[in-house]
Amino acid sequence: MFVTHLESALDGTRFEPGRPQTTHQGRPLWVRYDLDRVRRAVTPAELATRLPSLWRYRELLPLPADQEPVTLGEGLTPLLPCPRLGSALGMTRLLVKEEAQLPTASFKSRGMTVAVSMARSFGLRRLAVPTAGNAGGALAAYGARAGMEVYVFMPEDTPRINQLEAWLCGARVFLVNGLITDCGGLVRAGCEPLGWFDLSTLKEPYRLEGKKTMGLELAEQLGSPAGPWRLPDVILYPTGGGTGLIGMWKAFQELRELGWLASEKMPRLVACQSEGCAPIVHAFASGQRFAEPVANAFTIASGLRVPAAVGDFMILDAVRESGGWAVAGRESRIVEWM
Repeated sequence: MFVTHLESALDGTRFEPGRPQTTHQGRPLWVRYDLDRVRRAVTPAELATRLPSLWRYRELLPLPADQEPVTLGEGLTPLLPCPRLGSALGMTRLLVKEEAQLPTASFKSRGMTVAVSMARSFGLRRLAVPTAGNAGGALAAYGARAGMEVYVFMPEDTPRINQLEAWLCGARVFLVNGLITDCGGLVRAGCEPLGWFDLSTLKEPYRLEGKKTMGLELAEQLGSPAGPWRLPDVILYPTGGGTGLIGMWKAFQELRELGWLASEKMPRLVACQSEGCAPIVHAFASGQRFAEPVANAFTIASGLRVPAAVGDFMILDAVRESGGWAVAGRESRIVEWM
């Protein structure tokens, strides 16, 4: 394992990586690696010979080398050219990362394979999560794979398919009259008396490391198999809790430090939200580092209905550092494109 320590994203406080950790002052932790050792241990050419799984990036993931991951065969989703749509939008080249081919039909598989693997390595047995979309089903599937108990809390208007996915995979599913923030409060309340470990977005450091593999794959797919790898000019990312956007930015920074990229130039990141729930858009426009919670949040894109993201400042930092921006789409346009 190449992990050196965990680090508060808020103030840089360090923590030991060898035991379960959640947050510091209610804010997320980074996983930090000895990238000099990683550089000496593996090359892009060697990675290209490994199995087509996100676990091919093992040196940049936190699970100890002597432990098997909890896996359903996730990773290396296709990067699809979309020439007609790109032309209609005035783009010379538009690519879509097709994450629906992952085992639980969304990018949530990435975070859960790593988070559940780490939870099992720490000897945890009961996992809980609030969700308004795909995270509950993903945790239920990986928890079942690991033989662990899973508790899922969803707003009662969460799409039926997401409710059924979690239930069919063996989770205990609770429907809540409220938003995902209310579900999160119930999870927090149950952790100490019921022995749950909270796997909420950015409430533990390892889901982010799984999401980071989107960025690693993207760079590998755009580059040469033997290196160097390449990055796109701009990334548009649907943003609720923001772990995917934050994770990719972390991946790009690590790749730059490793010297595996053809150029030092980073992509511009665009956080895309709905007009009915756009805390990041409002904070970006007003120059704030922390977003104000959205009252009466609504959007048909249920996974984006996150009125207060615990990693709001990490999203905004990444967007600003990249030279990107944040934008809100009209609900009518979202429905039109569904």
